[in-house]
Amino acid sequence: MAPSAIPRLPDSTLAFRREGYTFISTRCDRLGTDLFATRLLLRPVVCLRGAEAAGTFYDPLNFTRENAVPRSAQHLLQDEGSVQTLTGLAHHRRKRLFIDQLTDRSEERLAERFAAAFDAALSRPDCRRFVLDTEVRAVLTEAALRWAGLEAAPAIVQQRSEEFGLMVDKAGSLGPPNWKARRRRVTTERWAAEQIARLREDGAGEDSASPAAAVALHRDDHGQLLPEPVAAVELLNLLRPVVAVGRFMAFAVVALIQRPLWRARLAEGSAEDELLFSQEVRRYFPFFPLVGGTALRRFAWRGHEFDAGDMALLDLYGTNHDSRVWRDPESFDPDRFRGWNSDPNTLIPQGGGDVVTGHRCPGEGATLGLISSAARVVGEHPEFEARIQDLTIDLRHMPAAPRSGVVLTRRQTPTSTKGH
Repeated sequence: MAPSAIPRLPDSTLAFRREGYTFISTRCDRLGTDLFATRLLLRPVVCLRGAEAAGTFYDPLNFTRENAVPRSAQHLLQDEGSVQTLTGLAHHRRKRLFIDQLTDRSEERLAERFAAAFDAALSRPDCRRFVLDTEVRAVLTEAALRWAGLEAAPAIVQQRSEEFGLMVDKAGSLGPPNWKARRRRVTTERWAAEQIARLREDGAGEDSASPAAAVALHRDDHGQLLPEPVAAVELLNLLRPVVAVGRFMAFAVVALIQRPLWRARLAEGSAEDELLFSQEVRRYFPFFPLVGGTALRRFAWRGHEFDAGDMALLDLYGTNHDSRVWRDPESFDPDRFRGWNSDPNTLIPQGGGDVVTGHRCPGEGATLGLISSAARVVGEHPEFEARIQDLTIDLRHMPAAPRSGVVLTRRQTPTSTKGH
């Protein structure tokens, strides 16, 4: 194979840890390219940025997610045998399981359950202060469990929400924090396996139409039930992403605090404005910084020849902020999505490509509905205000979050002085 013509940089592990979300795009801008080669943790990688790169990356003939994620992250976010690690027909069949559970009506039910639970949490007389970035996880966990057809007793909700939160927060960490989260995940998987076994034992019973039952009773290409550990992992892959949307919700409230005009617009109840706002939250704010892939075959792109087994990293955040696609990308402007052409490779906070044939997340519709519900419920509780706090979002920290956690505080009701 001829030497690659693309820029090659020395090991960038420390630079990536230091710069976070902007690591790839900064170098692409400086080098005048959409791809460059480097090493991360001593492993050779090719870093990609842009809509065309996303189209190449998410072509199922080109890359697979298998062996593309460090085990420290894979065990928390996907684990072995999950849908994200499969390719070809096996991936298509397993992916269909998730797509079938995320119909429009199912997504509406999830959003309705969340809205009811969130409203109830804010309406409690003893709720004086609500830290959105962390406390909303319990609300999302309750909604996800009820939507999936599982028990949602307070103790279960609290434990599962803590575990799901660790899976998301510590996926990008190394050492003791990651080890602790992975140990906690073992407990979560044990619980999930118990749910699978129970549903299988009674044939799913009254919950036969529930998403959890669909996972428990799903059969592979040979007509066999999934091994219990694999089914448990897929059940977590149905529930954990719902809880991860809490970060988007925190970002959405930051946007409402900093842009009161949009808070007023959303208060008018326009479904179109809610969609535009939620899409811009997903584009503008940092979710996952990048995604890894392993080349399936030898092919060339932009003067570089990939060999089977080569690793690539696609810049999700940088592609969502690419000035060649997005006008004034560093400005928060939901109106940019009015009349948007819906190109699947330009807006990729949850992956690109085709949702049916590729690895694009099938939960984007659910995410949009949940973000809209959160913004709506906050708007329906004007007794809560966002007092002066640090809403800075440090792009060097992965995953990023507002420093304050977005604190909503109930206004004090003036004490009556009548008769005094």
